[in-house]
Amino acid sequence: MAIAAPCLPWLSAATVICLAYGLYLSLIASPADYQQGETVRIMYVHVPSAWMALFVYTAMAVASLVAVIWRHPLAEIAAQASAPIGAAFTFCALVTGSLWGKPMWGTWWVWDARLTSVLILFFIYIAHMALTSAFDDPARGRRAAAILCLVGFVNVPIIKFSVEWWNTLHQPASVIKMGGPSIHADMLWPLLVMALAFKLLYLCILIVRMKNELTAARIRSLTAARARG
Repeated sequence: MAIAAPCLPWLSAATVICLAYGLYLSLIASPADYQQGETVRIMYVHVPSAWMALFVYTAMAVASLVAVIWRHPLAEIAAQASAPIGAAFTFCALVTGSLWGKPMWGTWWVWDARLTSVLILFFIYIAHMALTSAFDDPARGRRAAAILCLVGFVNVPIIKFSVEWWNTLHQPASVIKMGGPSIHADMLWPLLVMALAFKLLYLCILIVRMKNELTAARIRSLTAARARG
């Protein structure tokens, strides 16, 4: 709480600045694609959302590992607080991908390896949230959800390498790849700014949710102490 309180205003300000600048670059300054036209601008929301879906789940897996091995209660709370944020980013990636796929592929959805594995990731997020609240004892729910998170992490490399392991409609990586990015700098810069803005947004929401959960835990402890007294 002592660290979060002074950091949150600065993170919030940085988030607003990066998001505003990123939207300006994405919607106004960046050029339209010579093949996709203006629909390419969906990329500036879709790609960072997809990155964040994997980033947040990886952060949850690390927190869950710390919680299982060292039983650190703050790690459990971090994983619990991250799950709805990651689910929101994953849902955004699925929706924007569908909107982008319609003009490019001629269909809203295909059971492509990348799309299917991301959909499974969304269901794992939902299962994590459901399992966390399935027990009367919050600690037991977080412990069970931590184990689920670690087991479900196998899906992350499947999502990452699905376009290389199988023949899919989804295009391969064009930013993080051997030999450097294959995307033009005029499009790469807005993409990276939006990715930074989404990461800052995640940190802001995570801090707020963790503070709320710690406050709620303190209230539950005081209520239980008063009931015993």
